[in-house]
Amino acid sequence: MPSQIDGVLLKSAIINAANNLSNYKKTVDDMNVFPVPDGDTGTNMSMTISAAAREVMSQNGSNLSKVADSVASASLRGARGNSGVILSQLFRGFAKGVAGQSKADINAFANAVKTASDTAYKAVMKPTEGTMLTVARETAEYAVSSVGEFDDITTFVESLLDVAKRTLDKTPDMLPVLKQAGVVDAGGMGVVVIIEGFVAALKGQEIDVLETAQQAPPSAVVEHADPDKIKFIYCTEFIITKKSLNYSVQSFRAGLERIGDSMLVIEDGEIVKVHVHTNRPGHVIEQATKIGELSDIKIDNMKKQHNETIRTAPPKKSGIIAVASGEGFEQIFIDIGADSIVKGGQSMNPSTEDILSSIETVNAENIFVLPNNKNIILAAQQAADISDKNVIVIPSKTIPQGIGALLMFEENADAEHNKTEMTQALSGIKTGQVTNAVRASSVNGLEIKQGDIIGLSENDISIIGNEPNEVAMQIIQTLADDDCVVITIFFGNDITEDAANQLAENIRRLYPNCDVLLHSGGQPIYHYIVSVE
Repeated sequence: MPSQIDGVLLKSAIINAANNLSNYKKTVDDMNVFPVPDGDTGTNMSMTISAAAREVMSQNGSNLSKVADSVASASLRGARGNSGVILSQLFRGFAKGVAGQSKADINAFANAVKTASDTAYKAVMKPTEGTMLTVARETAEYAVSSVGEFDDITTFVESLLDVAKRTLDKTPDMLPVLKQAGVVDAGGMGVVVIIEGFVAALKGQEIDVLETAQQAPPSAVVEHADPDKIKFIYCTEFIITKKSLNYSVQSFRAGLERIGDSMLVIEDGEIVKVHVHTNRPGHVIEQATKIGELSDIKIDNMKKQHNETIRTAPPKKSGIIAVASGEGFEQIFIDIGADSIVKGGQSMNPSTEDILSSIETVNAENIFVLPNNKNIILAAQQAADISDKNVIVIPSKTIPQGIGALLMFEENADAEHNKTEMTQALSGIKTGQVTNAVRASSVNGLEIKQGDIIGLSENDISIIGNEPNEVAMQIIQTLADDDCVVITIFFGNDITEDAANQLAENIRRLYPNCDVLLHSGGQPIYHYIVSVE
């Protein structure tokens, strides 16, 4: 068994961990405490580490430090949701811990694990115990205290896995909400699954993506993205005439997901049509020959060779980027001054790279980012840290907060003034949301069944009902008081305009002294999003 870990072993460990988490991400997702549709911890962590796996698969080096740096950089840009950002910080800390080292023995590895945990804790403003941070910390503390007990790194990492599992089992005792729901922490489970992948790699075992693995949701889309910014250079197309039954098309498809995008693999009897954008066309073709004979092979280099067009217009003073999902919301943000929209939100958290790409398209001296979701704020802050531009993240947790902040933006004001005014605007907006429960749960003393219509008041579930308008009415009543001035109702893509108008009329009768505004948000997932000012 190895006494040291080098870059080759780390690459195998990352690929194994990514595949293992891909196989178990649905299980991790199901550990999410609240029954509302959210960013899904397992999916976010899986997409984050998969970005790192794709990066290391394209490399041939064996230097531990260089591979660790690649993992840190790729996961940093690919991070999605709070759990993905924390995971990327763990990798960043590990890379710092092995900086300059071509190999690491048990002692150096343990110190790097401790640096990983410390870095992740520092990245979170208010760390919560009973989460993935706790699993990482207790595992790291054990690592540095027990290095003298082991002669090989495989047995050592197996012991770390045992500690991580025991810590995970204790998370319900640290967070009452976990105990109430009868689950362990989802992010902590994700960490355990990743360490399992590391152990398998150290034992020389390969973990493949199972055919039953849950497919990842589509990536967020950045409006106005730079068309010349191509990540995967080669457009690779061909036809396979199937000959072998020993290598499944599903396995081939899963492999392509790790090394490219814009993938299309269509089976039609004995014929398989393949299209993928990748930096490794040779590898794609090699794997395809395991299925059968290839024909009509076409590989095009999509990277444009001409220089970028130089912008003639000078940068304006300040620009705005908003994260939003739903045609109505996207148009509202554009109408009130947003320069770029990153499509995303609940259940589709944009990555750090998605937000960074949008930042690069905005020609302004100062760029304000409105995440509009509590699970996107860390990714936005990470993008701001990476960018060379002056990026200011306004920590809006809901769409109405983002709209309210943008309405306070003054085009000719200096950046600090706008930051102050936009941030202060957040506290004056109360938000309610109406959606369906995606799982049975017990929250805030409420017994919730899957499929129930639930109402959230400032992110706390407070109402259960059977009809969206009924629940929306009750949520507005919990938010509104005699001092409210404006009530705004945004209806989703599954609510008819007639039903939304009826709700608005009922609210106007109930609050005759308030302005009641109605807009089509066109949002998925939420029947209604309402705000009270």
